[in-house]
Amino acid sequence: MNKYTLICDEEGIRLDKFISVSNIGVSRSAAVNLIEKESVLVNQKAAEKKQKLRAGDEITVVMPDPVPYEAKAENIPLDIIYEDEYLLVVNKPKGMVVHPAAGNYNGTLVNALLYHCGDSLSGINGVLRPGIVHRIDKDTSGLLIVAKNDFAHKHLAEQIKEHSFTREYEAIVFGNIKDAKGTVDAPIGRNPNDRKKMCVISKNSKNAVTHYQVIDRYKGYTHIRCRLETGRTHQIRVHMAYIGHPVSGDKVYGIKNEKVSFEGQCLHAGKIGFVHPFTEKYLEFCSPLPDYFASYLLKLKNISN
Repeated sequence: MNKYTLICDEEGIRLDKFISVSNIGVSRSAAVNLIEKESVLVNQKAAEKKQKLRAGDEITVVMPDPVPYEAKAENIPLDIIYEDEYLLVVNKPKGMVVHPAAGNYNGTLVNALLYHCGDSLSGINGVLRPGIVHRIDKDTSGLLIVAKNDFAHKHLAEQIKEHSFTREYEAIVFGNIKDAKGTVDAPIGRNPNDRKKMCVISKNSKNAVTHYQVIDRYKGYTHIRCRLETGRTHQIRVHMAYIGHPVSGDKVYGIKNEKVSFEGQCLHAGKIGFVHPFTEKYLEFCSPLPDYFASYLLKLKNISN
């Protein structure tokens, strides 16, 4: 159990919001849950969910110890593009979570990998993320690489760190991008007002670079290819929203009430390339556009004619 003591420095801010923007790593919904469980005190008295604070108030937050959890194997079909004794490349469908986390302890890619690989997965990232070298969002489809042992994991992670890992995505974004290609070079960090979201921000951030190229244009939308130079959380989604062209269907960073209805963001990890950790040969794999993406393109062509 961890106990935090915070001092409010803003007059009139709601208690749940104040906790969520503090540096203790609690989302607003989690803050509400803690308040409801009477794990939050204001000036040593029980707090209320919608309570507003005064500058100088002392807030005590008691964080319970996390419940131990170990991912379990599940017989879930996998679309394996490549596999050997060191690694495998998987084509993840849209809607599948990569690894177990709060609210998603079953049906993840890791659950499927444990069934397929057994104990043959790297343990560097712990029992909830065995083999996972990098991730893609739940509603992003496409390729990612999985390490079967720590040797492979370290070599692949080093390539990502050195930006020698090839990762290309295709996306449909809102609006008409005028230039044929461009680069977004803007640092990304946690949104101080909502810790579940990322944003372009200079404070407490990491450098992030996304290169994009226009593939085709439609009425009100643009089909682009993005190449990641860095790999920050939600990078493409945040960067495209930052320049005014959010990914279509993105319910977090996107446009509300789009003209063309779409469930989930239209973002596909279509190419991945790396140097094999043992053979030292460069390998590159491509994934064709999935049905949901092709169907959306067809809708856009129809409204553009």
